[in-house]
Amino acid sequence: MTYPDLYVLRHGQTEWNLAGKFQGRKNSPLTELGKSHARQQRNILENLSNTPAKRFCSPLGRTIETAEITFGSTENVIIDDRIQEIAFGKWEGATREEIKAQVTTDYETKTWNFNSPGGETFDGICGRVRAFMDEQSEPAIIVTHGVTAKIIRGLYLGLSQLELLKLAPEQGCVFHLSNGAETILRL
Repeated sequence: MTYPDLYVLRHGQTEWNLAGKFQGRKNSPLTELGKSHARQQRNILENLSNTPAKRFCSPLGRTIETAEITFGSTENVIIDDRIQEIAFGKWEGATREEIKAQVTTDYETKTWNFNSPGGETFDGICGRVRAFMDEQSEPAIIVTHGVTAKIIRGLYLGLSQLELLKLAPEQGCVFHLSNGAETILRL
């Protein structure tokens, strides 16, 4: 499938990001650095010659807060459950160290992201994200999360699970997907 240009934004740093905790569907507010990340994304988008009018956002608080700062309002933003973060089940709120102690596979590959107790599988998140992407017929801006952004980017680029898990998890930038390639836009 051929997709239109997509501009993918990961929410700004949150208190739980800073503490090394996995959020999943739980939420924590943006830090001051996280608010700065959103302002950087706003500046990047303002410098585009053709900023897409279509805007989507995950329903979780940290993405809504990022969208409000980035766009100045969420009035014309479409909230879509399909681009919310992966459900980490019982690992939501746990630290990296706590999860690492429970992982039975190679921790560095990060495939354990899709094997959390009571959480979402790789096929599950890919299915909902692909359904969202398949509906896109014009360029769009998407405000989402770390793992979900990797899934969007990986599906767009035709990457395997292991390849997409190696994609940069940056905050404060914009991942521009166009013509089967990715460019990371930074200030």
